[in-house]
Amino acid sequence: MGLFQPDTDIFRHRDVLREDYQPEEIIGRDEELQQYISALQPVINGDQPANIFLYGKAGVGKTACTRYLLSELKEDAAEFNIDLTTIRTNCEDLSTSYQVAIQLINELRDPDDQLKPTGYPQRQVNEWLWEELDSIGGTIIIVFDEVDHINDDSILYQIPRARANGNLENSKVGIIGISNDFKFRESLSSKVQSSLCEKELQFPAYNANELRDILRQRADLAFYDDVVPHGVIAKCAAFGAKDAGDARQSLDLLMEAGDVAVEQNADQVTVEHVDEARSSLERSRIVDGVAGLTQQGHLVLYALLMLHEEGSTPIRARDVQDRYEIVCDRAAVDPLVPRRMRDHLGELAMLGIVSRTERNKGEAGGRYYEYELDTNPDLLLEALDKTVDMVGVTDAIQKRLDQSV
Repeated sequence: MGLFQPDTDIFRHRDVLREDYQPEEIIGRDEELQQYISALQPVINGDQPANIFLYGKAGVGKTACTRYLLSELKEDAAEFNIDLTTIRTNCEDLSTSYQVAIQLINELRDPDDQLKPTGYPQRQVNEWLWEELDSIGGTIIIVFDEVDHINDDSILYQIPRARANGNLENSKVGIIGISNDFKFRESLSSKVQSSLCEKELQFPAYNANELRDILRQRADLAFYDDVVPHGVIAKCAAFGAKDAGDARQSLDLLMEAGDVAVEQNADQVTVEHVDEARSSLERSRIVDGVAGLTQQGHLVLYALLMLHEEGSTPIRARDVQDRYEIVCDRAAVDPLVPRRMRDHLGELAMLGIVSRTERNKGEAGGRYYEYELDTNPDLLLEALDKTVDMVGVTDAIQKRLDQSV
């Protein structure tokens, strides 16, 4: 018998739990789907598509609903002889309108006719983009996932107005922008807000009941019968609801719990497997997050860890700065100015390593943020220990942290 054998006890179709799986039915988003359908209605009428902006935290169904409805829309458009093309671009690694335009052109061109990432005048790139879009004809919907990564918003203004400005004759183009950043809309210029945010849809966090329904739907397909009891579903849903109402987190937890059950040759997934899976995922998240920090990010985190061990958190950024400068001195590294140090605190908050709470003391105290650890300190120390040599943090700092000075 070989080393590898098909799993016949736990997983039936493990991929059903993955992020890229598209369910046949969307659960817990009836109201949002109805609003979304209304926003897409002009396409079936043969009219210029509306520009739609979706926002909400990660894992609340924005991308899943978009994939689902665009698939349905394409089928219905064909029935009514509507020529519809959809293009999806993830902007995670794209920071400028120039980069977005290059990627769109390359997605529309043959593999042997691709543009280089740089080296062309902006005007020329725009002209190539209009040529490619107009050669398609009919109605085109471009989905910009993680649109908030684009630092300049010129393309978000130009594409919706391309037909009105005479850049397109044969095509009617609409944009769907998807963002996890609730404040991204506020950062857009007023002219872009009026075009990109023609129709706005907010996706709230899932509650525990909705997460249970989503998990049960997937579990029935992903696992063999009677492998995942109700208590496991409830526990995975509870963790997701507590953290952020994030279906992705709950599904990852359920999949990891299944993996633990497989490793232990169990007949069922148990709540104990969920606990083990949660610890494993938390450790991986922290290690990956800490590994991705810069040298200065590590030093800011060390400073906050010290303050946590001393019981000095939650704490304002200006007070973190004092300890951070001590850490930099011990590490023989020049400290950053307060504004740049705050940027690193913000990155730690974005990674979920640190929590950031806004305080408002009125006219006397003003508004400010307080920071504190939102992660198991032991796991953070374990992750940081692997970076000590790389960032040049001295043993003296580690000793001071251990002693909780």
